[in-house]
Amino acid sequence: MKGKSRNQDQFNLLQANLRDMLNPNEPVYQLTDSMDWEYFEREFSDYYIDFGRPAKPIRLMVSLLILKQIYSISDDEVVETWTQNPYWQYFSGMDVFQWKLPCVSSDLTHFRNRIGSEGAEKIFKNSIDIHGKSARENEVVIDSTVMEKNITFPTDVKLYRKIIERCRKIAEAESIPLRQSYRRVEKKLLLAQRFRHHPKNRKKARSAERKLKTIAGRLLREIERKLMEQSNSEYTSFLGRASRVLSQQRGDKQKIYALHEPDVYCISKGKDHKRYEFGTKASLVLTKRIGIIVGALNIHNQFDGHSLPVVLAQTERLTKRRPKVAIVDRGYRGEKQVGTTEIAIPRVPGKRSTNYEKQKARQRFRRRAGIEPIIGHLKSDHRMLRNYLKGSIGDDINILLAAAAFNYKKRLRQLKSIFVSFGLKINYGLKWLIDRLNIHKTDLAIQN
Repeated sequence: MKGKSRNQDQFNLLQANLRDMLNPNEPVYQLTDSMDWEYFEREFSDYYIDFGRPAKPIRLMVSLLILKQIYSISDDEVVETWTQNPYWQYFSGMDVFQWKLPCVSSDLTHFRNRIGSEGAEKIFKNSIDIHGKSARENEVVIDSTVMEKNITFPTDVKLYRKIIERCRKIAEAESIPLRQSYRRVEKKLLLAQRFRHHPKNRKKARSAERKLKTIAGRLLREIERKLMEQSNSEYTSFLGRASRVLSQQRGDKQKIYALHEPDVYCISKGKDHKRYEFGTKASLVLTKRIGIIVGALNIHNQFDGHSLPVVLAQTERLTKRRPKVAIVDRGYRGEKQVGTTEIAIPRVPGKRSTNYEKQKARQRFRRRAGIEPIIGHLKSDHRMLRNYLKGSIGDDINILLAAAAFNYKKRLRQLKSIFVSFGLKINYGLKWLIDRLNIHKTDLAIQN
């Protein structure tokens, strides 16, 4: 059931109202007043039913998600910090200062599952709309990056060990007697993996790895056989993934790198410091002049050029405007036109062109390089370096909320710069007035 939101204009006789108590020149205060909170009430009402226990207010949950991404903190931290920061409480729609936690941290997980990627895109759309006409430009910059998943570096030994441990837990939960648990054998085989790349240990480590794979296969087949006798289909997904892990070869495609995250890809972007990254690909669309993110999409492990139609369609859906020119790098080669959008790609070195064309192309592609530091900010400042949300839906939600947080933070900086420049003008005017008064007093003293 949909929760009721508080009325900030309601007068409270016993406690001071946050609107009157806080500094109205603070950027968070101004952002709160400039946002259309009714938009979220309208859009998210369809995700609630008309009966049952009342949920937390929509504005509270949306604001907590936004604050979490802007300041790059966890669910637990944003809930705890909320009770200490009156500006955050005012941003969440509170009329008076609250001393207790707004919700438990797991409520944010339930809210993300409730709205899904469609709801996260609505938050992202709001972050674009607060910039007004600045977010609607004819030329955009597009680039892709890797959003790594929160998994350990995958190796065959780690996967075999996970299968063995999981099979033991299933046997314990379902009271299945195993012919052998292999606990002591497994411990010795894992010790043999230490310093496995040393020439003296290589042969021993490879033999131990093959033995671990054999043990994992034995336990898996025994569990499958005895679960079939009990007609238990609860563990079907795990058994299928484990069978794929044991049968996959080095050169296979669509390999499984984590049993709990089967949608993780091995992506090589040609980086010297990080040869392989395990996660998913994300595509970003940036306005050329102002630098506002107007498109953010999870494209899995797709070729960059093939993702252009979907990414441009999302940009048109969110901004109500189709970009005329999309500036990309050579990784998007092969596409010159997508619908009515021209795809500008750097020319091949050595190809002749006029001086005017060279100068115009240089200006475009120098600006294209400006998306690289923005990707760095998304990763280091807005939780895109490592994705902690589960599943493919978690990938979609994380990239959308990270892009929304970047736009909101950009708006906060704009509000802060406006206030600083306005304050400097006032200070300069007061100083000029005081100087004029002092000169006038000096002239009067001289005349007397």
